[in-house]
Amino acid sequence: MAILLTGGAGYIGSHTAIELLNKGREIVIIDDFSNSNEKVLENIKKITNKDFKFYQIDYKDREQLEKVFEENKIDSVINFAGFKAVGESVQKPLEYYFNNVSGAIILLDTMRKYDCKKFIFSSSATVYGNPERVPITENSRVGGTTNPYGTTKLMIEKILEDLYKSDNTWDICVLRYFNPVGSHESGLIGEEPKGIPNNLMPYIVRVASGELEQLSVFGNDYETPDGTGVRDYIHVVDLSIGHVKALEKLEKEGQGLYIYNLGTGTGYSVLDMVHTFEKATGQKVNYKIAPRRPGDIAACYADPTKAKEELGWVAEKNLEDMCKDSWNYIQTVQRR
Repeated sequence: MAILLTGGAGYIGSHTAIELLNKGREIVIIDDFSNSNEKVLENIKKITNKDFKFYQIDYKDREQLEKVFEENKIDSVINFAGFKAVGESVQKPLEYYFNNVSGAIILLDTMRKYDCKKFIFSSSATVYGNPERVPITENSRVGGTTNPYGTTKLMIEKILEDLYKSDNTWDICVLRYFNPVGSHESGLIGEEPKGIPNNLMPYIVRVASGELEQLSVFGNDYETPDGTGVRDYIHVVDLSIGHVKALEKLEKEGQGLYIYNLGTGTGYSVLDMVHTFEKATGQKVNYKIAPRRPGDIAACYADPTKAKEELGWVAEKNLEDMCKDSWNYIQTVQRR
C-alpha cells in the first residue's frame, strides 16, 4: 500500500518523502510545481536510491486525482499542498481560500470515495492567532487568526473535526508546524521559493550570498528581548521525521483525531537568527529595520511535550545546524 504526498515536491513534502523512502515505504507524489520544480524529484531519488510514482496535477482537479487513486493502492494521504506565504495571503485572500480550503475538500471527498481514511494534515501555529501566552500547548485557544493563510488552516482543521464527528472510522492527525527552516544535509534539496522569498531563512541566505542586497527586519518595537519578532524555528528534517512518527501512530492505534505541535520549544528572535547565521557560516548579513508587517505577531513558540509523550518525537537539530544546512544548500544551488 502506498502513501500519497500531495505537494510532495515542495519544501516539507520533499524532505518527508526522503524520510519515508529511507524507511522502505512506498510513496506516490502529486504536485503542480506552482511552488516547486521538477529537479527536486530527481534529487529525492539521488539521495535515497529509491524510485516512486509521480503525477503532475493540481490536487483540485478531481478527475485527475481520481485517476491517481484508480491506478494506485493508496492507504494514507499526507497533505502538503497549499499556498503558504502569510504576506501574500493578505494580498490574495481569494486565491488562498480557493486553493487551500477547496483543495482539501476535494481531496478528502476523493479519499472517502476510495475508502482511504488515514489523513495527515500540514497545519500551522498560525491557527493560534496572537497567543494568550507562550509556550503554546495544543489546548491553547485557537482562532483570532491574523491573516488569511492562518484562517485557511483553521478552517481545514474545523472541517476535519466535523468529518471525524460524522464518521469516526477516519484516522486523522493534524500537525501544527512552527517555523520550518534548514535543508537536507546533502545540499540537494532545500527551501527554494519562486521569486522573492517570504520567509526569513531563505532571505538571509540570499543576502549572505549576494543574490539580494539587504534583509528587512520587520519591526523592532515588539515586547520581546530585543524588540524583534520571536519564533520557534525547527529544522525541516526534524519536522519530516515528525510526519513519519504521526503516520506510524495512525497505523498502530487506528481511529482517532490527534493534534500535535511540532516545534523545538525554544523561541529565537529575528536578530538571534541573523547573528547565529553569521557565527555559524562566517558570512555577513546586511539588514535594516523596517515597519511591522500586517498579520505578524510578537512571539510564538511551542510546548512540544505532547508530541514527545505520544509520538516519541523530539526535535534534535539546533539553530546552528539550521543555519549551516541552509547555507550549504544555497552554495550547492549556486555551483550548479
